[in-house]
Amino acid sequence: MHKWTILPKMIRFRRIRSRFLAAMIGLSLPSIMLLGFISFNITKDTLVDVNEQTNRDRLRTSSEVADLLFRNINNLHLSIVVNDAIRDDLRNSGLNFDLQPDNLSERTATRLQRLISDSFTDTRFVTSICLFDLRMKTYCLGRSDDAGIYEGADKAGRIEASDWYRAAYEAKGKVVYYDSDIFGETDQAFSTVKLFRDADNPGGPPIGLLVVNVSKTIFAKIFGDSNDYGSFMALAETPESAKAVFSNASSVPLGEGGIAEVLDGLRAQGYLINPFRNQAADWTFVHMVKSNELLKQSRNIGWATSAIAAIIAVIALIFSYFISGSITRPLLQVKKMMLDWTKGTRAFPKSFARDEVGVIGETFKRMAFENDELNEKLVHSGLKEREAELRALQSQIKPHFLYNTLDSIYWMAVLQNNRDVAQMAVSLSESFKLSLNKGKETLPVYSELKHIEHYLTIQNIRFNNRFRYIEEIEESILGMEIMKLLLQPLVENAIYHGLEPKLGEGTVRLTAIRDGQYLVFTVEDDGIGMEDLSRTEQGYGLGNVRERLELYYGPDSSLGIWSRPGEGTRITLRFKPVPNPKKTDTRLKNEAVS
Repeated sequence: MHKWTILPKMIRFRRIRSRFLAAMIGLSLPSIMLLGFISFNITKDTLVDVNEQTNRDRLRTSSEVADLLFRNINNLHLSIVVNDAIRDDLRNSGLNFDLQPDNLSERTATRLQRLISDSFTDTRFVTSICLFDLRMKTYCLGRSDDAGIYEGADKAGRIEASDWYRAAYEAKGKVVYYDSDIFGETDQAFSTVKLFRDADNPGGPPIGLLVVNVSKTIFAKIFGDSNDYGSFMALAETPESAKAVFSNASSVPLGEGGIAEVLDGLRAQGYLINPFRNQAADWTFVHMVKSNELLKQSRNIGWATSAIAAIIAVIALIFSYFISGSITRPLLQVKKMMLDWTKGTRAFPKSFARDEVGVIGETFKRMAFENDELNEKLVHSGLKEREAELRALQSQIKPHFLYNTLDSIYWMAVLQNNRDVAQMAVSLSESFKLSLNKGKETLPVYSELKHIEHYLTIQNIRFNNRFRYIEEIEESILGMEIMKLLLQPLVENAIYHGLEPKLGEGTVRLTAIRDGQYLVFTVEDDGIGMEDLSRTEQGYGLGNVRERLELYYGPDSSLGIWSRPGEGTRITLRFKPVPNPKKTDTRLKNEAVS
């Protein structure tokens, strides 16, 4: 079937020019689009990689800045905790219940004020400092002396039950960074908490609690004020879920779960996320940017590539139109010449262009002239075919003549009571019929065995029954078709070159078995054998059998030879019982011609 006939009718072009134009567009446009697609993806991946690396470095720098700022806060905690006067006030407040709280509060506040003034610690982001004694009495600097949301009945119990108090208690003296203001008065600050312990009894109960509230404007110093490349967040992981300590991104829902789940949720919302863990506060700093904003430039590359592809396609269409015309005009000239030739016109152009189309035109002219010469030769070949038919009829008479002659010899021997001559005539006649096989290439295995039996009958008559013949054939093989004259030449060679030179009687054994898809025939004699195996094919005349076997059954067939002086010779044929397709096709063509 012609390749164009399998295409849909809408894209099946009858004219070569249309096919040429479609091919140019089909080759140029997809290649440009593929180039644009690859460029877009490379640019996108590059932007994402550069963005990740840049923001990872930026977050690392921000974390280092945060370490410096948080170290100032930790130093402020430490300077207050190690102050002996303040520790004595807290210790006395817890042990002396007769001490007036107002006097203690005023004295402690004065000492905190003096300590802060004399300290070199940077306190510009500190909004308030509060001390709690063992009775949870509050002494603050920078805010009112109360516990905010914990003020009221059972104040101490509520504070001790809070999660920030438990975290500070379990931290064993380390500064704990809480995600919000523990007093619940503002969302513009977060708290840092440190537990006071008696220096004389470090393993004993705490003597107080220090809370330093820090303004969230500290994150402007940590992350910077530029928001050109996304937003920043600081996440703290609580026992319940992750919370945002700071975020300059507007209306971004965090969702439920820990930090890993929150980050996955942000990625699901279309953000490119870069996290970095800050060890000082045990918070996770996050940079996030919308992927569609980051990849805006790469989309511009995609649009530009599409526009370039469209322009190139138009240019290719214009050039293809003119180039295809220069190709199709000579083809149309050749087409007209062929149509005129079919109508009997022989007025061909004198010459063609020196290109491929011109070669086609010149070749057709030569073929036309040669065709005229062939027409004349066909007249003579018709007469020769008649002669060949007569010869074929004559060749068909010869086998009949031979059969009739052998039949006459048989009856003459019978009349003269010469049974050996009669048997020899019958065997020779049957052997000849099996050899001809009515012109067929194959015959059943049992017919080939009959051929061997007739041949051995003749030989035993000649040599006074010197040869014994044994068959061991599987029953399922007898009816299978094999190439004719495949086994009989092997038995004949075994008689002439193996047993005839031997003194006394000899045995020929023929076996046939199935081996998977293969048939294996073995012809074995106990004759004189041969020492030089390189001369076995010459001595046994097996070259013809080998060539016919390979031609008919293909290269996977084989003919193996084993021989040893004084012990005999064994020949093994192995092939699939399916003819070689090429050989079969050739045989069928020959039969069709004959």
